Amino acid sequence: MKRAEPVRGKAGLVAVLIMIGIAAAFVVSSQEIDTAETVFGRKPTGRAQLVSIQPYPEMAYPEMDGEMCQWVPASASSTLMAAVQRQDSRPGMPDEANQAEVEKRAPVRMIRDDYAAYSSVAVDPINNEVVLTDENLFQILVYDRLDNTPPTARLTEPKRMIAGLKTEIELQCGLYIDPMSGDIYAVNNDTVDMLVIFSRQVKGNVPPDRALHTPHGTFGIAVDEEAQEMFLTIQHDSAVVVYPKYAEEEEEPIRLLQGDRTMLADPHGIAVDTKNQLMFVSNYGAVSRRDPQQQNEELGSREEKRIWPLERSSAVPGSGQHLPPSISVYPLKASGDTPPLRVIQGPKTQMNWPAHIYLDQEREELYVANDMENSIIVFDSLASGDVAPKRILQGSSTMIKNPTGVFVDLKNDELWVANFGNHAATVYKRDASGDTAPLRVIRSGPLGEQALGIGNPHPVAYDSKREEILVPN
Repeated sequence: MKRAEPVRGKAGLVAVLIMIGIAAAFVVSSQEIDTAETVFGRKPTGRAQLVSIQPYPEMAYPEMDGEMCQWVPASASSTLMAAVQRQDSRPGMPDEANQAEVEKRAPVRMIRDDYAAYSSVAVDPINNEVVLTDENLFQILVYDRLDNTPPTARLTEPKRMIAGLKTEIELQCGLYIDPMSGDIYAVNNDTVDMLVIFSRQVKGNVPPDRALHTPHGTFGIAVDEEAQEMFLTIQHDSAVVVYPKYAEEEEEPIRLLQGDRTMLADPHGIAVDTKNQLMFVSNYGAVSRRDPQQQNEELGSREEKRIWPLERSSAVPGSGQHLPPSISVYPLKASGDTPPLRVIQGPKTQMNWPAHIYLDQEREELYVANDMENSIIVFDSLASGDVAPKRILQGSSTMIKNPTGVFVDLKNDELWVANFGNHAATVYKRDASGDTAPLRVIRSGPLGEQALGIGNPHPVAYDSKREEILVPN
């Protein structure tokens, strides 16, 4: 028998590549894709639990012209969808026709939270209303301040609702109410880089009265009414940007606070003290350092000429670090790479994902929505270093679950909490502490119904050994 000769030259290389491609295609089309490692090339991390499986529901609010929360099929270019299409190909059927058929299919079931997940809260004391942003169903909800959902009721219907594609509302997490006009300022955090402003009486699926394009990852908002300036925190690039209060469209910020010396680290909440000319910022603790050129490319042609937060660190782009959570305090007009005047940080503070904050200038107290500790912690506004809170509101009776929003209603001497984890907004006396039950509760879902916590899901994986679906947010 003649021995085969080794393959040489360009023709041989091409032949080898073709053979490898055919073999890979055969493996994908003939084997079941049943593990995260097969699809994504890595083993799953963590032990996420499959909380619930819901049938594909009708729209939560059908009166909104059928324009929100519509299911859109995954792109055929994704790894998993492409594999499914290859498996499902029928002899003689063109790829384009098969793709169209796959995209028309409705899902067999959906894992979805059908109720509003409150992410931020603000009270309009003049009109006796409370406003809540819903990061789950992309809505702004307005209730009567004295609403109180009975334990047996499924939910409390809002007085007004702003929702739908025209509103430009998506993953909203920050909120400010103009004390004079009642205008609603709402921050889109992730998929829509835009601050949207609606007049008080607006409802339904309507475009915003005004909108400002903002840096990606904007989270918190505070306004200095005396100076007519608006402060926004930027998570991923660890910055605070300041705009004129009535800025809109492509207007650029007038100040930027960013740099290693600022100690900003994934900033979330922000509050201003106009009496003492101070700015307070809550930090989760993560610091990322990205390549400025890459950031500009991500911003796209629309924003190429804008002055957005850029990497100002001397560290290697792509590196990062994780710091303990903190509250950092700056001069109100701080800009550039300005260090904080003082920092509240350390194990005694009990901070764990400090989200929105509220400064009570009258009593010189700083309220912190302490997300992962299911608590509201209160510090003296002059506090510094590793200090314990002066008060803690926490316990099963409080109904506080993953609080992200906090607001003090000075007129009515009440403390409001937006709980992202249980579809509830809870209200207490301003100086409440310990395991104190709320005075009133506004719920968007049944009592005891836990939120799924699915915020901005990316490609999912399936762990066949544990029979779990892994969903990165």
